[in-house]
Amino acid sequence: MPRTITGQYLARYQRIAADDGGTSLLPVTGAQRRFVLVRSMDPSGRPDIVPMFFAFPSGTVNPVRLRAAANRLAALHPVLRARPDVLRGTPVLRLTEPDVPVEHIVRAPGEDAAAALRRILAGWTAQGSPLRLYLVQDGPAAGDEVLAVVLDHTACDGQSLARIVEELTAAYRDEPDAAGPEPAEAAAELAAYREAVQLQLDAEQRAGSAAALEYWGDRLRAVHERAPQLPPRTPAPGTLPTGAAELRLPAPASGVPFPALLDACRAAARVLYGPGHVLPIGYPWGGRPAGAPPVLGCFLNTVVFPAATVDVPHAPDETATQWWDDLDRADTPFDEVVHAARSAGSQWSGRLDGLLTVDDARRRPALRLGGVEGREVHIDGRQVRAPFAVSVTHGAELHIRMVWDRTVLDDAAAQDGFTAFRDAVRAPVRADVPVG
Repeated sequence: MPRTITGQYLARYQRIAADDGGTSLLPVTGAQRRFVLVRSMDPSGRPDIVPMFFAFPSGTVNPVRLRAAANRLAALHPVLRARPDVLRGTPVLRLTEPDVPVEHIVRAPGEDAAAALRRILAGWTAQGSPLRLYLVQDGPAAGDEVLAVVLDHTACDGQSLARIVEELTAAYRDEPDAAGPEPAEAAAELAAYREAVQLQLDAEQRAGSAAALEYWGDRLRAVHERAPQLPPRTPAPGTLPTGAAELRLPAPASGVPFPALLDACRAAARVLYGPGHVLPIGYPWGGRPAGAPPVLGCFLNTVVFPAATVDVPHAPDETATQWWDDLDRADTPFDEVVHAARSAGSQWSGRLDGLLTVDDARRRPALRLGGVEGREVHIDGRQVRAPFAVSVTHGAELHIRMVWDRTVLDDAAAQDGFTAFRDAVRAPVRADVPVG
């Protein structure tokens, strides 16, 4: 029996694929395994989804043309037509025919476009296409319509989003009855996807070495999440399920100060959960393994930062040093890390008390449909996976947003936590560390 979780998974998958004939099933990466794990721990079984929202002048988007374009993308890219499934306790992706829906959303009385989309996305089910498109009018006064391009997180990461926008723009230029990819082209893309996933799993097996697991066990031995696991609740009428606060700062010329952001998350966690704890803060990191084809998919691991909420200030370089050490083992899959921590004595369940994501918006192309460039917009109030999450968008400036789950944190406490984050991240930083 293979020693690592990844090795055990591969052995089970290969048996299942052999019984199936190996044609319709795809293995999952460690990142995709994590989403299956997180979904299983969620009381409502809700999946992780990644939406992008674009505002166009009303009447710009042709739904028939858009659906045809999206289905051409799904015909080419396996992960856009693959449905998550669990066979004999083993997560897989099952290939299906392209069937991307474009749904017109009718606003309920009193709803604007944002509220209508929040309602629809809150009801997302794991069954169905991993790529779905929603179009809603933003009201007669605004004169806009909002297009939501939404993916199951098992089908994408940050690198995938830019390519999806770029290719959807190109495919929309074709007539709705234009032919899809040639069979040879689709077969080559499927082979490239299988190769990229296999290379990723090979890297994850190596990253599950005894030395790496010992490192993570020592690093996370004291971690224990503090936020309670509460059943899903419906917010009071007129109340969004999440609160939000934001901050804009000049973008450092040398890149995003990631260790400073981790320290700021630590400062927020101290206010939110109290001193004297070691809390798990997760952040995505990684990309396609060396030599892998640049396919669409989900290849980012979630790395865990143990945020010690202590009264003693940290030395300026301490977090940066720890972070660089963590990055040397950042390929160790999340489920392997959780197992290592628990084997070392932690009572951590695998849930996270906070999330930190950094997005380089400078690399993202604009979505253009019918020669009109969509204006990317943000919709507040969507459900968040952790009690609090900080997102940093790196463009002409650093746009920092903190959102929090109102079923776990009340607004006053969360605002105090954001104040602590803001004060910490504004403090002088000795060294900026490029991200990406």
